[in-house]
This record gives sequence, C-alpha cells and structure tokens, in this order.
Amino acid sequence: MQNRLFPHMFSDLARDLGQPVMLWQVGVLIATLAGAWLLASVLRRALDLRRQTRYQTLRFGAESLNRAFFPLIGAVLVWLARSITGQFMHTALLDLALVPLFGIGLIYIVFFFARRVFSHDGETHPLLFLVEKIVSAVVWVGMVLTVMGIQDDVVAWAAGVHFSVANAHLTLLSLISGLLWVCVTMIVAMWLGATFEDRLMRSKTLDANLKVVVARVGRAAFVLAAVLISLSLVGIDITVLGVFGGALGVGLGFGLQKIASNYVSGFIILIDRSLRIGDTINVSGLQGMVTQIRTRYTVVRGLDGIETLIPNEKLITDVVQNQSSYLTRGHAKAAVQVAYTCDVDQAMTLLAQAAQGVPRVLQEPAPTAYLAGFGSDGINLELGFWIEDAATGTSGVRSAVNRNIWRLFSEHDIAIPFAQREVRIVGNVSDVMPQPVTMTAAAVNPSDSTR
Repeated sequence: MQNRLFPHMFSDLARDLGQPVMLWQVGVLIATLAGAWLLASVLRRALDLRRQTRYQTLRFGAESLNRAFFPLIGAVLVWLARSITGQFMHTALLDLALVPLFGIGLIYIVFFFARRVFSHDGETHPLLFLVEKIVSAVVWVGMVLTVMGIQDDVVAWAAGVHFSVANAHLTLLSLISGLLWVCVTMIVAMWLGATFEDRLMRSKTLDANLKVVVARVGRAAFVLAAVLISLSLVGIDITVLGVFGGALGVGLGFGLQKIASNYVSGFIILIDRSLRIGDTINVSGLQGMVTQIRTRYTVVRGLDGIETLIPNEKLITDVVQNQSSYLTRGHAKAAVQVAYTCDVDQAMTLLAQAAQGVPRVLQEPAPTAYLAGFGSDGINLELGFWIEDAATGTSGVRSAVNRNIWRLFSEHDIAIPFAQREVRIVGNVSDVMPQPVTMTAAAVNPSDSTR
C-alpha cells in the first residue's frame, strides 16, 4: 500500500478541504485546464486544415482524436504542475484530476486507432462498436480502482488465482495481461497496415494491380508480426508453430486445394497484370467489365448490370478474351452481296464511301472493300474498317455503316439479290400429280347427326 501512485487520495483531499492550500490547488487546476484548452484548440485547427488536403479515410475518426487533445494535454500540464507545486504544498486535488484526464484521453486515443482499423472510406465495421464498449468499460474500471486506491490489491488478487490450460500453468493476471497485449499488438498492426495501404494507394508511380498486391502482403505481414510478438510477450513458445504450419500445409494441399488455388491464381493475376480493373472481358460466354479483383475471386459486371463472382482459378485455366487491350481500336467487317449484272468496281467504291463520316470509324487505316468470292445468287463483297474504342461496343457502328450501304446502293441502282429457286418436274405430269378425289356420298351434316 506504500507504493501506490495515488495513496490515500480521498483522505488527503478531505484533509485539504477548508484549507487555503485547496484554493491554490483549484487555481492551479483551472489555469492548467485553461492552457490545455487553448493548446488543444490551436492543435485542432492546424490538424483540421491539414486533413482537408488529405484523403478521406484519415478524416474518419478525427472527432475522437480532436476530443483526445484536451484531456491528454491537460493531463500533461497537471502532471507538470503537480511535480512543481508538490515540493511546497499538498496536491491531492491535482492527483485526483490526473485520473479522469488521463483515462478519458486514453479512451479517445483508442477510439481513433480503432476507427482507423475497423473502417473504410468512412463506413464503420460492426466490430468497432464492440471494441469501443470494451475499451470504455476496462478504462473506467481502472480509473475507479485507482481513485479508490485498491488497484494494487486487485492486481495481487489476480496474480494469486492459478489455473492450468493443458500443460501451461497460468494466473488470472497473466491471462488478462496476455489478452491485453494481443489486442494492443493486433490493433497497432492493423492500424499500421491501413496506414501503409492508404499511403501506397496515393502513389502515382506504381501500377494499380501492384498496389493491391503490395498492400495485401503488407497487411498480412503486419498481422503475422503482431501475432508472433504477442505470443512471445505472453510467454508462449512460437517454435510450436512449426508443427501447426506443417499441418496447415497438409490441409491446404488436400481439403483446401480449390481455395488455395483461387488465392494463388488471384496473386498471379495481380502480379502479371493480365487483367485490370475496368477491362471488358469474355469468359465462358459471360461478357462484362471487371470491377474488383479479389484474392479469391474477380467481380465482373455484365451488360445487364448484374455482377458475377468468377473464381480466379477459372480466369487462369480457361480462355479469357480481353476486349480492353492496349490497342483500343478493333476491326469490323460488313458483308454484302450484289447481283452479277451490277458494276463491281462501282459497288466497291460505294462500300468504301459508306464508312465515311460514321462516328468512331477510323480513317487511318482507311476503310477498304474486297471481293470475297462468287456466290450462287450473287457476288460476295466485304468492307473492312477499324473502330475506335471497340471495347465499348461495335453494333451501333456496324448498323450505321450497313444503313449507308443500303442508301448508296439504292441511289445508284446496285441490286442486292435475293435467293431464287426453280423447281422442275421431270416426266409426265399425270404420273406425278395425285389423282383427284371424287365424293361418292353427301357429306354428313353434324347438326343432323345430333337429332
């Protein structure tokens, strides 16, 4: 009881009540809190101006950080005033004020880091509220125990509660401290991972796929390091993880083969940059635009607006048509047939004119007409032309070209033949045609049969 940070807090405060020293303590406390409020206001304005030029995720949770400035700065100033004035007067009021200032500031600081971890672009995660409730309860219990002066007794009692888990002998104090260290290291690791990802995404020199790969590998590395550090702090030998890693490898090789294959395929797609977000692809008859590339699946939004989750393994093993290559232009053809009596040279010239002035039809290379062959009903002609941004669709362009072909052929009397067939009957017609049917009796009237 002699080494407590705040010994006999309430008794000392009751002793100072009604004494002139209490007025001095009240004055020092008011002065320090006023200074803390001014410093917190200046710091809050400076950081708010800086956040206006930063990315959105940093601004989320800024309210908790702003609220933490005043109690934390106040705790520092009160501690300094307590250290200075404690040499020539009692400081029971300042000792008591330190507890809520430091505790409330700690709560808001944890809230800030938790919101940075469990949020994305301002959207909160359901676990965030649970973490805030637990942190608030733990800190408030700690403040109450400190004010009452029984924190050392509670710690000694927790250290005396022994129990065994398998072959390990633990105490309630070691279990609570271990869980606390695990939570702290995991939150710090996830915060570092989120900060690393945010800074990486703002880079303009790296490829988008490479950013995703590095960000996810960085997050996993931070979490793995946090797990190893927390286990070491708790006192668990991490060499036993070698056996667990071998068992996990066997499980991935057999039971989780498909899942592991999809994860590996996802990293391959991101690294070799065969697909990018925004590409229009066609895989197994499904055509759409790539909206997300996850480690296990890829999200493709079809032309009807429906999003489909395609396993990454399918994008590696199946044939995938990428219609958004580096060359955004595409080649299209328009086939038409003219009669044998038409002027072929004039028809080919009109075909080339049909592609003139059509939006998105490139004039370099110029549209070119070809004589493709001789059909049974007419001469087969073909117009080849290049379309700009072919990934956005070619049906409308080809329709406009075909309409120009029809208009130009009609104006210049170029006939488009239709199929004609002749049927010849060989032999005597009477032998082929069926014999006429002769009615030998009057037809029965249905109304008569009912009578």
